[in-house]
Amino acid sequence: MAIAPDVILKEIKNKQFRPVYFLYGDEPYYIEAIAEELEKRVVPEAEKGFNQFVLYGKDTDLAGVLGYARRFPFMAERQLVLVKEAHKLGGIEQKEQLSRLEDYALNPLTSTTLVFCYQANADERKSFLKAIAGKGAVVQSKKMYDNKLPEWVASYCHAQGVKISPKAVQMLVDNIGNDLQRLVNEIQKVLVNLKIGEGIDAELVEKYIGISKEYNVFEFQKALLQRDVIKANQIVAHFAANPKDNPLAPMLIILYGFFSKVLITHATNDRSEKGLGAVLGVNPYFVKDYLLAARNYPFPKVAHIIHYLRTCDSQLKGVEGGTVSEGELLKELVFKIVH
Repeated sequence: MAIAPDVILKEIKNKQFRPVYFLYGDEPYYIEAIAEELEKRVVPEAEKGFNQFVLYGKDTDLAGVLGYARRFPFMAERQLVLVKEAHKLGGIEQKEQLSRLEDYALNPLTSTTLVFCYQANADERKSFLKAIAGKGAVVQSKKMYDNKLPEWVASYCHAQGVKISPKAVQMLVDNIGNDLQRLVNEIQKVLVNLKIGEGIDAELVEKYIGISKEYNVFEFQKALLQRDVIKANQIVAHFAANPKDNPLAPMLIILYGFFSKVLITHATNDRSEKGLGAVLGVNPYFVKDYLLAARNYPFPKVAHIIHYLRTCDSQLKGVEGGTVSEGELLKELVFKIVH
């Protein structure tokens, strides 16, 4: 029933508007992006004062929203009623109020574009959502899986008309994670400083976003896969001296994901860039890294490393061992990995 956010964004940019939108999920990026596009395009700038209403869930209720929706636009073709923080909307959990919303959704006013920005999960089996899906759109915006982030970053940059190197992509993903809005904000910092025809590389990421091209999780992982003891310890020392900028918890997730893929590499017969890349779910550019790691770390060693990572995670959470700093835990972990 839910429609992909990209499909809806394309419709809106082509000025194909639906009478009701219910945008929901735990990833605010697409909810806000769709709402922003609707604000930009539904009502012409000169008419916004009379025909665009932005309401907040905590300040109104469902009955009030429907009252706005049933009005006709003032000397215009269309009006926009946008409800932000709709998960805080009064009456959104009341059966009687939802029944009224369902009745409206079954026969919506075509001159109104009614939008609910519901920043929480919702049950699509609810009858009011089925009614909205009939003539409007139900759109789920959910957190993106980590293995999809590199492709998403590359696609976003492509949509902006610029190329981005695989290393720059990985630096962004490893250091920022799956916060799409923050990823976009950081990419925009680079874009505003790009010269015509210039692409985004690791040097520009370091310069404009502040992610060190020498001391970051990407380079740390690279030092480990190469079993470069000196480089790995240099980076660990930097991380230990700057714990706020280099928290251990997300680093463990990244390393666990990497060595899990090394384990899969050992068990995969097809070692071609395309074949292994598809199995691992990574850009073929990085396949050589997993092949190198598999050569440097035999299967039994990789299994032990995964055990070390789990133990370190337990120690970090206070389940095992005493009170040890993150820096000390990381130093011990790296010693176990590379020796």
